[in-house]
Amino acid sequence: MKLILALFSFLLMYQANAQTTFDSKFPITSGYYSSFDGTKIYYEVRGQGKPVVLVHGFIVSGNSWKGSALYKDLITGGYKVIILDMRGNGKSGKPHNEEAYERDAEARDIMGLTNYLSIKKYSVIGYSRGSIITARLLLLDKHIEDAVIGGMGTQFTNPEWPRRLMFYHALIADTVRELKSLVAYVQHQHLDQLALAYLQKYQPSASVKQLHSIKQPVLVIRGDKDEYNVSAPELAKILPNSTYETTPGDHDHAYITPEFAKEVITFLREHHY
Repeated sequence: MKLILALFSFLLMYQANAQTTFDSKFPITSGYYSSFDGTKIYYEVRGQGKPVVLVHGFIVSGNSWKGSALYKDLITGGYKVIILDMRGNGKSGKPHNEEAYERDAEARDIMGLTNYLSIKKYSVIGYSRGSIITARLLLLDKHIEDAVIGGMGTQFTNPEWPRRLMFYHALIADTVRELKSLVAYVQHQHLDQLALAYLQKYQPSASVKQLHSIKQPVLVIRGDKDEYNVSAPELAKILPNSTYETTPGDHDHAYITPEFAKEVITFLREHHY
């Protein structure tokens, strides 16, 4: 028993020292910038090299990437990693006027941030809802060199996507029985329920025709147990310059795996400018 405890203590000390070394070698630069409508967007920059913007999913923040193998592997692999809290989430502003979420507000936030940081070319990696925003960015921003769409199928091509509408109605009025636990979680975590509702109400879509016009290289990647996005291969077929890969895990965990990181970094290196 003493030997086991000693080994456990050594492992904890080793991990703590490794984290300290990583933090000292790759310090974080953070701050806020005022977006097009004055909403404050929180961001962090870490590492040096080709800029990569990571776009988080729903009911999380930029910090969700820090638990992934991808975050550290990108930084140690020679990339400048930018994470941000999308409006309505984390440390960023959470406007309560509906207009603040219309007309690709989130994509415009990212475009404004890259301009603020004087980034001329960049890669973008989205996961889950972040992939929807990534698709819109590909349509709007010619500074994007390549992109990863993770944990997403073709559902967002439908502007009346039933799941989106169900999430909106659950968050705005708590009237959807199937999503009672979601609403309870939002309230328990003291998240901004109204802002999250508006994010669903004005979540953008991208038509098949629009997606077919995207020329940049795109990696479409899905967890092999992600039952929500089984149409990901069909999404890859719509995008004219895409590849499709799977990685171990369900929807909530695939993006944190070393396998996901390996596939993404391999893709980025193949298209390094």
